[in-house]
Amino acid sequence: MVSFSASSLVLLVLVSLPAVQAQLRVFNMRGSSLPPNILDTADAYVEVYCGPAYLGKTSVRNNNPNPWWEEEFTHFKAQPGDVLRLEVRDSDYLLDDLLGTCQRPVKVGTHTHVCFLKKKGTLHYSYTLAGPVRGPGRGLPPSTDTGPPSAAAL
Repeated sequence: MVSFSASSLVLLVLVSLPAVQAQLRVFNMRGSSLPPNILDTADAYVEVYCGPAYLGKTSVRNNNPNPWWEEEFTHFKAQPGDVLRLEVRDSDYLLDDLLGTCQRPVKVGTHTHVCFLKKKGTLHYSYTLAGPVRGPGRGLPPSTDTGPPSAAAL
């Protein structure tokens, strides 16, 4: 017969629990007063990262110092405290120039930020980090909380 100590059982339960994850959505990205390159105005795009995960890049907005990108990016394995990093780049024929990087740890809720870029210009963006969803198969057990305890339960 195999016996387990209480600490072994607790460790076994903790290892089997999935990490609490949330959904991150990055949206409403727009640049203002982006600097021109040698030949023309900026041909800007944004690359989006959350922690080590690459979420993608926007389309290039040619010859526009004040671009607005309609793309939205979603990351289903985000956690509060993960670093959201947005790299604004100028698309060129040989090598794309980095205009600036915006980064900050994410927190639950919807937030709008303004970031001043290293080579001049500004990036405005919003993100929402939704808390974990309760329910079977969602990383957390179904919620049984129906409000404050009744007097009979105490």
